[in-house]
Amino acid sequence: MAVFDLTVGVAGCGRMGLPMAEALARSGVDVWGFDIRPAADFGAFADRMIADPAVFARRCPVLISVVRDEAQTEALLFAEQALLAEGATRMLVIASTLSPRWLAGLPARAPRVALVDAPMSGAQIAAREARLSFMLGGEAADLDRLAPLFDAMGRVSHRMGPFGAGMTAKVLNNFVAACSTVAVRRSLAWADALGVDRARLLALMHDSSGQTWFGSHFDAIEFARDGWAADNSIGLLVKDVSAALDAAGEAPDAFADALLDALRRMPPDHGSR
Repeated sequence: MAVFDLTVGVAGCGRMGLPMAEALARSGVDVWGFDIRPAADFGAFADRMIADPAVFARRCPVLISVVRDEAQTEALLFAEQALLAEGATRMLVIASTLSPRWLAGLPARAPRVALVDAPMSGAQIAAREARLSFMLGGEAADLDRLAPLFDAMGRVSHRMGPFGAGMTAKVLNNFVAACSTVAVRRSLAWADALGVDRARLLALMHDSSGQTWFGSHFDAIEFARDGWAADNSIGLLVKDVSAALDAAGEAPDAFADALLDALRRMPPDHGSR
């Protein structure tokens, strides 16, 4: 018996979406990819890429969206690519990290589609190794139906509540992650300036009260040494902090302003390896 009996489409086959699609394929799922880039960019998965969005939507009744933000999601579902216009989508999984307020309007716009929000954590290395952590929101029956997919792509899934609860949990989680990213990077810069071996400091923090996911996996996280850019993972943290503030209905206060400023001013890390 197949691990999952419906064809799955992964839309947005970038640094996270492509390894997620590859993990599904390894587990025996009939999975196809869609992206605005040419199929030649996708290596061994190129033969599973579909360039025509209408063909992609009709072939894949289960869609997993892993595009970058709300604007790209709008384009994918309702505007330029308009995947939902085909009427073939039975289940839509939003795996991107989006504003919970934006997400709250989706059920009214897609009333005949079973909706699940499933933002993930773990960075590209975890996607490649199929050990992502998912934060899920949706009807229990839909989550049960999709469980083989999350099991194929990840290590653990946390059911947070109804549709939207997973996204709210994710932006709150990423608010903490953004704080720890700034703190670890600044501590390492100070360690270099003060003559403290950074590898020893990271080992110490891992075993003490300074332990964080970012610090404990610093050498494995592909963006750990990046400076801010609008299109990289540090830039995504800025987006996620803003989404957390939006979900809470709050304007940035002094702390949030300082956090956002620190992220935007973060330089590349050229410290010792």
